[in-house]
Amino acid sequence: MTDHTFDLVVLGGGSGGYAAALRAAELGKSVALVEKDKVGGTCLHRGCIPTKALLHAAEVAETARDASAIGIRATFDGIDPAGVRAYREGIVAKKFKGLEGLVKARGITVVSGEGRLEAGPSVRVGDDLYRGTDVVLATGSYSRSLPGLEIGGRVLTSEHALELDEVPSRVVILGGGVIGVEFASVWRSFGVEVTIVEALDHLVPNEDIALSKALERAFRRRGIASSLGVRFQGVTQTSDSVTVTLEDGKTFEADYLLVAVGRGPATAGLGFEEAGLTIDRGFVVTDDRLRTGVEHVWAVGDIVPGLQLAHRGFQQGIFVAEEIAGLSPVVIPDSQIPKVTYSHPEVASVGLTEAQAADAHGADGIVAYEYNLAGNGKSEILGTAGIVKVVRVKDGPVIGVHLVGDRVGELITEGQLAVGWEAHPEDIAPFIHAHPTQSEALGEAFLALAGKPLHAL
Repeated sequence: MTDHTFDLVVLGGGSGGYAAALRAAELGKSVALVEKDKVGGTCLHRGCIPTKALLHAAEVAETARDASAIGIRATFDGIDPAGVRAYREGIVAKKFKGLEGLVKARGITVVSGEGRLEAGPSVRVGDDLYRGTDVVLATGSYSRSLPGLEIGGRVLTSEHALELDEVPSRVVILGGGVIGVEFASVWRSFGVEVTIVEALDHLVPNEDIALSKALERAFRRRGIASSLGVRFQGVTQTSDSVTVTLEDGKTFEADYLLVAVGRGPATAGLGFEEAGLTIDRGFVVTDDRLRTGVEHVWAVGDIVPGLQLAHRGFQQGIFVAEEIAGLSPVVIPDSQIPKVTYSHPEVASVGLTEAQAADAHGADGIVAYEYNLAGNGKSEILGTAGIVKVVRVKDGPVIGVHLVGDRVGELITEGQLAVGWEAHPEDIAPFIHAHPTQSEALGEAFLALAGKPLHAL
């Protein structure tokens, strides 16, 4: 057995782990990064990046299919799965190579292998022990299923769906959250018959109800079917199909069932509890500064209760590295972290929904305003419908920004600034939004809440 000593040992090389490693190295710390697969984790290799590449391919397919509507003569001959796969894998490979170069340039020691937390604090990889003055746990998440629902054959997770070498004819998607609606959007653009099964009453149920309803309308117009408010009961499969049964007896037949019911924290069998950490439903319990109950052991990313987003992992990794270095970074609450669902149309939000705001401040203590993208010139040019919804405290700051429409994910940073800086609409209204841009829709909402609407009555 060989002992290795570092200022910081990071277990897990995904978004949160490599962000912590990069920032700590930048601050002069010696860092070991333990990763059993590839640095970049799920987000780079099996999640955010490859799925967004698929979504862009889907957008191109839609553009080609609808080109005649804007006077362009083009033909859509179909999808080349091998070509789409090569495009997707090429993007991932470039990003991975760049990340490897960055990690190497920062002098970080990458340890390939499966790590296990031990007292010290330290991480064991095979016969070697990597001792750190501090240890950061960033082991990420896995695709969850439901009790009794076995993955395999024609029952897929998102990772399996990415690897399909065909465009199916019919697909049922179990789960109407972010992953489910993104794959539904891709497959529909590729010409697939899609049905989403969601046990709750709305798609993207964690979003403001106005966004959920707008997305449901848009999906209906696109021919994406939804079964809402009825639970899944079971699935049977043959060599060439699946049959999905709901609790009300309704059945759906398809080529595949995609299980998209969320992601669970990857913490089992890694020595966390044996090392003294408190685990709750698989998640690592921390304080608001991401310290676990064991001194000098920290946790970041999807294993910490809250939003499971790559950029939350980045932020937490940076935060912990700076906290260890004594820089006292500012805590960013989950409510100030932007969320984007990259479907067609996109859904983006930050802050409180109208319902959450009413619970926090009373229904009479808030004001919400919706601006329809039908009044926005650039949205009309792009051919997208949607809304901008802004929620403020009455005579107070903006506390929620909610958007639905193509490309609105690019606007959510302005919403984050407004919410994070507790800006009043009256503060923002004087600022100019370039014309014609979709950002003007946000400007119109701020103007209306400031009492001086321009392009709205």
